[in-house]
Amino acid sequence: MHNKIDVVIMAGGKGERLMPLTKNTPKPLLKIGDKPIIEYSTDRLASYGIKHINISTNYLSQQIVSYFEENNEHQIDFNYIKESKSLGTIGALKLIENFKNEYILVMNADLLTNVNFEALFNDFLSKGGDALIATIPYKVDIPHGVVETKAGFVTDLKEKPSYTYYSNAGIYMFKKECFEFIPENTFFDATDLIEVLLAKHKKIVNYPILDYWLDIGKPEDFEKAQEDIKHLKF
Repeated sequence: MHNKIDVVIMAGGKGERLMPLTKNTPKPLLKIGDKPIIEYSTDRLASYGIKHINISTNYLSQQIVSYFEENNEHQIDFNYIKESKSLGTIGALKLIENFKNEYILVMNADLLTNVNFEALFNDFLSKGGDALIATIPYKVDIPHGVVETKAGFVTDLKEKPSYTYYSNAGIYMFKKECFEFIPENTFFDATDLIEVLLAKHKKIVNYPILDYWLDIGKPEDFEKAQEDIKHLKF
């Protein structure tokens, strides 16, 4: 896997929902247990043989650069992309000119996850996708019988059904050619790109994450992470 993919970690956000923790510290550098959120991802990627990681930065970017200058036990070659303005979750990829590989893994910097990147990549290859979204499955149990209708008429009855929905996990895989649809110097989210690809009838793979995953967006997520990390295996 390591010699087939490039990696981009999106670390430009302000983490406003975590104020005041993020007043003087970028969210990716907030510590979970004994190390910053982002370092769990860089260490995990290194365990799969990844040696080169692009990090897109904006808010308090110099702190992230300085941290990895002093803490880089895996000798990762970091390339920093400094956004001059906020470009969303994927707009900054237009600023990267040196992708070496055909496939690019893109992930948010505020995720705590022990997802199996090798399995994710192999699933993407086996399904011949143009892009992949990692998702978190949510099962919803309806405690009552459901009456399905159309144009005012009943079409079906379902007794206490269960539905599974998939929530975006903030981890993506793209074929490099997909990036031609990212506009220059424009705020553009990964979901915007996925919508463009869907409109162009590209194949988008759904990869449900069955491993641990937590998006650290709110104070209660941050507190949950501090508890969970005591028992997690990475």
